[in-house]
Formats: sequence, C-alpha cells, structure tokens
Amino acid sequence: METILRAVFPQIHLQSTRSRLAWYAYDIGNSAYAAVVLLAVYAAYFKEHVVGGAEGSRLWGISVGIAMLVVAVISPVLGVIADFAGRKKRFLLYFTVLACLATATLFFVRQGDVLPGMLLFILAEIGYRGGQVFYNALLPEVAEREETGRVSGNGWAIGLVGGTVCLLLVLVLITAVDGSWIVRLSLVITSLYFAFFATPLFLWLRERAQHQPMPPQESYVSVALKRLKNTFSTVRHHHEFLKFMVAFLIYNDGILMTINFAAIFGAVMFGLEQQMLLVFMIVIQLTSVVGAYVSGILTERIGNKRTLVLFILLMLAAVIGLFLNESVLGFFIVGGVAGCALSAVQSVSRGMIAVLSPPGRSAEFYGFFAVAGRTSSFIGPTIYGIVAAEAAIWFQARGESASFLWFRAHERGAALAEQLGQRVAILPVIAFLVVGLVLLLSVNERNAQSEAVPERSAGRTGN
Repeated sequence: METILRAVFPQIHLQSTRSRLAWYAYDIGNSAYAAVVLLAVYAAYFKEHVVGGAEGSRLWGISVGIAMLVVAVISPVLGVIADFAGRKKRFLLYFTVLACLATATLFFVRQGDVLPGMLLFILAEIGYRGGQVFYNALLPEVAEREETGRVSGNGWAIGLVGGTVCLLLVLVLITAVDGSWIVRLSLVITSLYFAFFATPLFLWLRERAQHQPMPPQESYVSVALKRLKNTFSTVRHHHEFLKFMVAFLIYNDGILMTINFAAIFGAVMFGLEQQMLLVFMIVIQLTSVVGAYVSGILTERIGNKRTLVLFILLMLAAVIGLFLNESVLGFFIVGGVAGCALSAVQSVSRGMIAVLSPPGRSAEFYGFFAVAGRTSSFIGPTIYGIVAAEAAIWFQARGESASFLWFRAHERGAALAEQLGQRVAILPVIAFLVVGLVLLLSVNERNAQSEAVPERSAGRTGN
C-alpha cells in the first residue's frame, strides 16, 4: 500500500510511517462510502425507487437528520471515554463494522421498503459519522501540531482519489448491467471496499494514549460525564474557539445540505439517470482532490481562517450558480466548483480543531466538533427536505399557473412543481453559508490559538 500511495502521490510528504499511511488508507474507504451511498447511488435510489416523488426528498432529509442527531448526542461522551481509556482505535473499529454491515444489508431494500430503507441507512450513517469522531481524533497520533493542516489535506486528497476509484468501478457495473439489482449490489461492493481500506489502520496504527487508572467508585460513564462537564466549562472560557464552533455549525450546514441532496437535485431537475449521476459525482470527487490538496498548502502559507474564508466564498458562488443554472452542462460545472470548495472547507475545519485542542484531550474536543457538525447535519438536511417537499406541494396546488421567478421546467426532469420545490430549497443553503461566513470573520485566529496554550501547559503539568 505504501508503494501505491507513493506512486499516485509522489509530491505528498508521507514520511513513510505505517501509522500515517494507515490513517490515509482509512480515508479511502471512508470516502468510498460517502461517494456511493450518501452522494451518488443510494440517495437517488431511495428517493426515486424506494419512495418516489417529493415525499422521497422529505424522508431522505429526515433519515439523515435522525442519524446525525443520534451521533450528536453520543459522540461527546464516547470521545471522552476514548480519551480516558486510550481506546480511540477500538471505538473506531466498532463504528466501522456497523457502517460496513449496514451498508451491505442495503442490498435487500427494494421498491416500497421505505421503513427498512430508512432504518438500515440510519444505522450505516451512525457508523460512518460516529467513526469520524475517533478517526479525526487520531490525527494528533500521526502528525505533529505544525503538520496537521497539511496531513489533514493530504488525507482528504488521498481519500477522495480512492473514493473516485470505487465510483468508477460502480459506474462500469451499472453501465454494463441493467436492472436495480446491480445498483443494490454496488452497495455491497462499497461495503467490502470500505472494510478493505480500513483494515490497515487497525493493524498498523499504534495509539500512543495510555489507559488511565479508574478512580475508586467511578465508571467510564461517570468519569466521562464529569470530564464532559469540565470540557464545557473549558470551552466556555475559550471565546474564539467557541465563536469558531458556532460559525462552523452554520456554514457546515450549508455544505452538508448541498452534499446530501446533490444527486436528488440532478435527478429531479434534469432527469439524470444513475450512470450520469455517477459521472457527476466523479467530477466532484476529482475537483475535491484539488481542493483538499491546495487547502493543505494554503493553511501553512496564509493560515486556517483565511483559507476557510476563501473556500466558503467559492462554495457560496457555486451554490448561487446552482440556483441560477438551467442546463445539464452548467450543473456539471457548478458541481466541479462545489467539489473543490466543500472538501477544502471540511479539511481545513478538521485540521483547525487539532491545532486548538489540548494534548491528551483531542477526542474530547473532537467530540464537540462532532456535536457542531452532526447538529448542523440534523438541522440542515431536515430543513432542505421539508422545504423542497412543502414547496412542491404548494406549487402543485396551483396547477399550470405555478411559477417561481423566471424558471421553467426542464423537459427531462420531474414535474414542474417538484423542480420549483428544489430551487426554493436552495435558498436556505445560501442563507446558512452567508451567516456562517459572517460569524467566521469575527473569529481571531491568533487569539484562539493563544487560548489553547495555557490549557496545553496545564494538561502537561497534570499528566
């Protein structure tokens, strides 16, 4: 695997450590799940074939929201337990197994299996999103503080290339073989792909955090709750860090709303079939590699905040372009720009938390990072799904007189009412990005980093 990674990415500083290579490899499997299940294949399959109509958008948003809410509730406590017990890798294994098994089981979801389709997807999402808490928390194990931005960006780039390979494999199968069964089989293949590339992390990465002796008459849960309470108190006194988390919660909402409904938007607006949706996602994956790699370089040259602002502006431009666009070609162009921006924003945000979190409490602080991200995921997709469905119902009630600005129905897309509903649902995405950007501009990056220094020193003294 080391030879493969060096051949594909000769310019990336891998430092030939097995732990870092294993950390990179996990992102390949992780990205394959996101690309196939969340973005390209299952999202459209669930909306169009399992449910059908505007109700599919609503139920898809609710499914994503439920999974994110569960992870938002459990991830801070699990993060503290993992830090205290020195078992981030073990918890990552549990969630990875859940994601892979649930993804493979989606093969049995057929037309009309709405409840099983929702439940199995929710379990897969909990495994995928919950595992990210511990995967992100392992970043300090494989990178020094000054390297986190570059290593995080490299991880995104390598993962996205690996995810694109899985997409290409699925595209070949779906193009060559007709029938919904091959679409469902692609989910099994993705599950195996995820498991294969996740395995090196559990074999090669040696976690440096040590198990701490349990205090008398305490349990993991009680200690976790006490440390969680202490972390709340700590974060409350880190004002710049807190402002960044609020900003992240909001702008990340806009990012994830776009990600979760990209395939559905293409299918509804332009009538894109599964093959074209896969091509579209491959375009996004390839441009995401560029965004992730460039963001890693920019963070070292101009800092995290400036890099974030730059790519959020790029994402905002892409979403506005999506709202105005009325052609398939324009949809692909906007998707490419959005891919570059979204991977950069998420990568830089992940690296910034590693810089700001005190040593020995990385999983704890990433738990709060997860709360922000998962809570925004719960709110955003739910809002998008409800707005799209309700707007479609409103337009449908007006019959042939229905209209929204100057937009007309695309001849290959769904009914006019459903198309107009998708356009209306883009407006909350723009609002979240704008508000998040404004709040991010108020964050003083230097002050945020200096606030973490005393905590670092205290952490070393206490240990």
